Amino acid sequence: MISTKSFVLAFLSAVILGSVVSAGAGAKEGQWLRFRGPNGSGISNAATVPAKWTDKDYNWKVTLPGVGHSSPVVSAGRIFVTCGDRRTAKRTILCLAPAGGKVLWRRDYASKPFRQHRDNSFAAASPAADAKGVVVTWTTPQEVVLLALDLDGKEVWRRNLGPFVGIHGSGSSPIILGDLVVLDNSQADPKALPWVYAGPGAPKKAGKSFLIAVDRKTGKTRWKIERRSSQAAYSTPCVYQGGGGRGEIIFSSTSHGITAVDPATGKINWEVGDAFSERCVGSPVTAPGLVIAGDGRGTRGRLFVAVRPGSPDGARKPARAYEIKKPVPLVPTPVVRGNRLFLWGDDGRIACLNVSSGKVIWSERVRATFYGSPVCVNGRLYCISKDGDVFVVAASDKFELLARVPLGEPSYATPAVCDGTMYLRTRSKLFSLGGKKPSRGTP
Repeated sequence: MISTKSFVLAFLSAVILGSVVSAGAGAKEGQWLRFRGPNGSGISNAATVPAKWTDKDYNWKVTLPGVGHSSPVVSAGRIFVTCGDRRTAKRTILCLAPAGGKVLWRRDYASKPFRQHRDNSFAAASPAADAKGVVVTWTTPQEVVLLALDLDGKEVWRRNLGPFVGIHGSGSSPIILGDLVVLDNSQADPKALPWVYAGPGAPKKAGKSFLIAVDRKTGKTRWKIERRSSQAAYSTPCVYQGGGGRGEIIFSSTSHGITAVDPATGKINWEVGDAFSERCVGSPVTAPGLVIAGDGRGTRGRLFVAVRPGSPDGARKPARAYEIKKPVPLVPTPVVRGNRLFLWGDDGRIACLNVSSGKVIWSERVRATFYGSPVCVNGRLYCISKDGDVFVVAASDKFELLARVPLGEPSYATPAVCDGTMYLRTRSKLFSLGGKKPSRGTP
């Protein structure tokens, strides 16, 4: 007989994951709620985003009040995007209307500059949104900030999760799962990379790493899992949906490999602890019966691992299905579409694989380098190069470069797609492309 406690926990898990499961196959109309949209999949079925376009085809362009690499999110007829001031490190949260790009509100938070990687910014993490508002995070050496604002920009709660150690800065984004906000706070231990942390002003003590879920309404901690520190991770978690309605949050890091956590309790269901030896930057993705994640070093990916998940009760252990050593990305997160896995490399190498076996179907290269991740829209892959060119490639069993469209400014961000419209973010601008005119009820 199932105990009352077990029933309640199972029910809570189902409630927490319900919205994620229903949106897993593609973006719902009117929302793109987190980094790479529904469950971080980067998948949209929008049929109103063009494969080729010119400058005249944009609905609008706006200049943002700062720079950054975070990706926009869309909820409740509002676009949320973050910016940072390169000189003062001031953080800005901006809310815009999809119709015309009008600024609905702006909130600024003072900060102080600190050392980070030259390619990072003070607005690296993407926001997460829902019908109640937006949640953002940023870090300084003194604090990890987790902050919730309502739809009108009023602060609901703010948490200081303690200092952050990571010489390159941070980049992991929060996600909202029902009544939880979840964040991967995987920090660095200078002993793991002594040659990197040898300079003046570099931290000498290990940061305190943990996985945390807080209450969406209050910001109070619901559960917290202490983690070892090694190399700071920049990945954003996703959800794996197993059989019987079971769901679990997937994290990837150097210290703990691939980890599955019960969202209702914070219990670790299973873990492949030795999956990685290098830094996890791109985020994990899922496919039927598989969890896929990778690591790398410098500017190159090293290894991707596909894992068959274990069972929450430990009766079935997780098992490696296959490994991919090259070509693999470091920063860009892959796309799974049907039975195809698309890997978009930092160096422009793109590969299409059979997701069930890991067998390479094709591998080609475009002449550009990338930090942004691809999204798949109506059977086409869109990815923005560091120089700010949007590459459009057919998501099919044959490589076909459909377009290369310049945005006119460098970009390290990933597109967002909502209501048939694609939002493209460069260092200091936001573009609206395709779609239909919003209804009159939209701000």
